Amino acid sequence: MNTKAWIDISVPLHNGMHHWPGDPAFESCLFASIAGGKVCNVTQFKTSAHIGTHMDAPRHFIRDGITMEKMPLDAVIGPCRVVEIKHKVALTPEELKPLKLKAGERVLFKTRNSRRSWKMPEFDKDFIYVSKEAAQHIVDCGVMTVGVDYLSVGGFYKDGVETHNILLGAEVWIIEGLNLAKIQPGKYDLICLPIKMAGADGAPARAVLRKR
Repeated sequence: MNTKAWIDISVPLHNGMHHWPGDPAFESCLFASIAGGKVCNVTQFKTSAHIGTHMDAPRHFIRDGITMEKMPLDAVIGPCRVVEIKHKVALTPEELKPLKLKAGERVLFKTRNSRRSWKMPEFDKDFIYVSKEAAQHIVDCGVMTVGVDYLSVGGFYKDGVETHNILLGAEVWIIEGLNLAKIQPGKYDLICLPIKMAGADGAPARAVLRKR
């Protein structure tokens, strides 16, 4: 195995996939098909911008926040660190402080979500999330980009709005919906490119890692 190969950490979009309760589900179909007599195949889809592996722009929770097409590419291309979180409920400052997060750093947090939540038949409401206190610690450290391995940095029952407001209010770029099940903690190169949608509060993305 080539240890320097790029590893896809994205979740494939498909009908019936997990999505945030109340948001539009992902739907795709063949609008035109060769089998149906057309000269080419054309796929049609509709979805929320916050489906599968995707990014949040500040506009998602900040009224006049930056929109997706204005994201600096440095936020999602370059060295990053994958950190494994052991806490069974949420990221906490106590677990983050020993990591000595640095200004301008890109950090992806691996939790039990990667091995559990994506395999569940329906949306996992008890996924590991970033507590509002941990979010503030991340902002205080000057982190540029954070990634999490389920559909939200904030919890379903707690800190959903607060965590988003803290991170996005500080213009920390957020990657959600990663699958880090096959990734070991350590240093990597990251490429994560969201769809460049003008005026959007978020967008689906493809994310890959390569061991440094």
